[in-house]
Amino acid sequence: MFKRILVAVDGSKTSLGALDKAIELQKLMPEAEIFILCVYKHHSLFEASLSIGRPDDMDIPDKVLSEYAKEVVNHAKDMAQDHGATHVRGFVKAGRPSKVITRFAQDKEADLIVVGTRGTHSDKDGMFLGSVSHRVAAHAKCPVLVV
Repeated sequence: MFKRILVAVDGSKTSLGALDKAIELQKLMPEAEIFILCVYKHHSLFEASLSIGRPDDMDIPDKVLSEYAKEVVNHAKDMAQDHGATHVRGFVKAGRPSKVITRFAQDKEADLIVVGTRGTHSDKDGMFLGSVSHRVAAHAKCPVLVV
């Protein structure tokens, strides 16, 4: 049924729960690929210019965020493989998470997107869905499973 399952992870418990669900689905469809994607928000020069101090290397925030995202993806890949998943690939992208996730899903022709209800930056005010999962569900061209 599903050939390409995209899982968006950010290191939060709910995103790792989404990964668990994708692994379960792959066990039902062993030929399916799992694409693990971590999106970090690009640190713009404009945002940096608003700070009091300016670092010598303006790329430092992006490098740190990119490295963290790589760690999140590598951890998720290891976790998936430890739980028996096969055909697992990891990706790191910069940008607005909801837009990057939906665009990536289209580019990779994903049949399903799996996301957690809330990520690392969600507030705890009782909302049922975080803003990223809500936007992905609203704009994706394929089915979205919110875990």
